[in-house]
Amino acid sequence: MSLSHHAVRQDPFAGLSGFRGEFHSCLARRADALFELADAVLCAGGPVRSLVELSLVGEHRRGHGGLYDALAAGRADVARLRRALATVSLPRAADGRLALAADITCWLRPSAHTSPQRILCHTYGRGKDQHIPVPGWPYSMIRALETGRSSWTAPLDALRLAPGDDAATVTARQMRELVGRLIEAGQWKDGDPQILIVVDAGYDVPRLAFLLKDLPVQVLGRMRSDRVLRRAVPPREPGVRGRPPRHGGEFVFGDPATWNTPDAQTVTATRLHGTATARAWDRLHPRLTHRSAWTAQLGALPVIEGTVIRLQAEHLPSGATPKPVWLWWPGTDATPAGIDLLWQAFLRRFDIEHTFRLFKQTLGWTCPKIRTPEAADRWTWLIIAAFTQLRLARPLAADLRRPWETPSPPDGLTPARVRRDFRHIRPKAACPARAPKSSHPGPGRPPGRKNTRPTPRHDIHTVRKTDAAKPKAKKSTTPRPRRTG
Repeated sequence: MSLSHHAVRQDPFAGLSGFRGEFHSCLARRADALFELADAVLCAGGPVRSLVELSLVGEHRRGHGGLYDALAAGRADVARLRRALATVSLPRAADGRLALAADITCWLRPSAHTSPQRILCHTYGRGKDQHIPVPGWPYSMIRALETGRSSWTAPLDALRLAPGDDAATVTARQMRELVGRLIEAGQWKDGDPQILIVVDAGYDVPRLAFLLKDLPVQVLGRMRSDRVLRRAVPPREPGVRGRPPRHGGEFVFGDPATWNTPDAQTVTATRLHGTATARAWDRLHPRLTHRSAWTAQLGALPVIEGTVIRLQAEHLPSGATPKPVWLWWPGTDATPAGIDLLWQAFLRRFDIEHTFRLFKQTLGWTCPKIRTPEAADRWTWLIIAAFTQLRLARPLAADLRRPWETPSPPDGLTPARVRRDFRHIRPKAACPARAPKSSHPGPGRPPGRKNTRPTPRHDIHTVRKTDAAKPKAKKSTTPRPRRTG
């Protein structure tokens, strides 16, 4: 079932009803129970704290046993659901192009010893300058970004990282399949601006751009402030013998003496951060080596040239001086207008943090104590489908604000405020779920009989278990070497 962009724009109820019908068709087993579970997430009176409380929501007409059985034994056609998400009308960036943001967020399960495929996830903000690894399930999510200040994004794909997966390789494969679905759905056509992919410093941006170089996309990402890039090789003087060099002089992010004059510079006045100065240097590339992810590269390692943008804001809203932001873009010869569009598009990447917070704190994505990763994937796609319904109901919702909240314009409602009114919107949209049939609970285990099938326990996946047996080396007092790659 294809959703028309014009139908969504002219009749929001038709777009919402069409997606709800397609979402129900994507549920292959326990379809009605899973569909009503998503409605219970949207119609609950407050934040979702546990699964069993969702069975008390009026829109969920089944018992708590059917709720757990739907997550444990249900089945969803994820491929069809991905195609349905790609056909929904998507937001655009300021220049009219599609802007996709990829990031990894973790479902922490530190005490789930019976849950397989857990990985040590790096957590931030749990202590001063401490990055504590916590066992959990990391998910790579891709979302379409809007222009301007907004907490809305359009979720398009989610993929759980299995033990041993490389983030850049998995994201490149995930992005390649998503771009193919967007082209098939007519979201991008020949002659349109290239799709902009925005990532943070956790990704190897040059490698991601190299893996996606055959697609109509451009990758924009942040680099660490301790990186060292190389300039292009200068023209060779006549009469010089020997092997020609592959790399020019160094460009050290932390050493202004190596920067030289920027190729372009812009100064923009912002509302919260004062004057924002962006300086760009053209044709800079990392010096790759035969190690880690580039080990399998055949022949000579590529030279991936791009543009480095240094963004420096005047002050933070608190008055402190912020650290500069270093961006890398695989294009060359960027104009001042293009540089402004790039760094402003990167700042829109932080909108996905609002969506992650809504997923976890309001919709209860990480609240259930689910045992199997397959059930976790099923619950993740239910949350994505529920949030998509919120986005489609955005022009239909009324502002049911609290007495202490300020009024918002009709087009400025946040996802949480749209969710407050979804219970009144739902009766006017299609509801393909059938009424439940009467049933009786099973007998269960006879009283007094012990469980003869204990649940197996699973170890946490680590990169190398042999390294843990080695004696811990003493902490080095020498400064950390520069990141030349």
